[in-house]
Amino acid sequence: MIQSMTGFGSASNNEFTVEIRSLNHRYMDISIKLPPYMNQYEIPLRNILKGRFQRGRFDVSITTNNNKATQLIINKELSRNICAALQDLQRELSLPGTIDIETLTGFREIIVEGKPQYDIDTLFTAFHDAVSNVESMRIREGNLLAEEILGRIELLRELNNKIKLLAPDELIKWRKKFIERLRLIVEDGMIDNNRIVQEAALMAEKLDISEEISRIESHVKQFIEILNNSNIIGKKLDFLLQEINREVNTIANKSSDYAISSLTVEMKTEIEKMREQAQNIQ
Repeated sequence: MIQSMTGFGSASNNEFTVEIRSLNHRYMDISIKLPPYMNQYEIPLRNILKGRFQRGRFDVSITTNNNKATQLIINKELSRNICAALQDLQRELSLPGTIDIETLTGFREIIVEGKPQYDIDTLFTAFHDAVSNVESMRIREGNLLAEEILGRIELLRELNNKIKLLAPDELIKWRKKFIERLRLIVEDGMIDNNRIVQEAALMAEKLDISEEISRIESHVKQFIEILNNSNIIGKKLDFLLQEINREVNTIANKSSDYAISSLTVEMKTEIEKMREQAQNIQ
């Protein structure tokens, strides 16, 4: 199914909240923010995204919903070592006073935070749900984009057909104009009429746009087939639009007919709009 690269999905349970934002990107780019004590799960989560999507920038945020107080753990071995070291120092220097619990709590190193207790299955459940939600949104957006692009490519085909109808008349008018101008320049009988016709034919061949029109027809047909039958199509569509744009530019450069020039301007406008849309398709 066609997917846009723009989407958002979230999911939450008693343990975790997962939010995923998807944006345009030429390749696959993933950024995951999660609690430091869960960093070991980053690679498996990345692999899930890579298995479901091919292109886009994904910003993932994972937060905990567990509001239980963090468990504090006393490092008893370190506490004993500190106490013993202080007692040795006190004897050696004959220092007065007592070493009590207040003294030891001044050393922050002896108190550490224990890792919160959580069910890892709930993390992956929330993550899969969020991925499914962002995928659904990307598909909805992709279908809307495809529908709009299809309308524009059909318009492009119509414009190309109009040029196809005008092209023969332009050649005929140009050939007549070419001959008449030559006849005005030279005196009657001073130049071979057959040579004039030959030169006109050569120039007309250079100005012939029928090949460009045919290539545009072929590219448009291929474009519609890809749009209707493929999943990963963004780069293919962009490439074909570049090729169509190249043919349209050639027609614009060859033709001096005002009507054809106006049609090529319309075509290039539609192509630019489609390229912007195609760049948001996976």
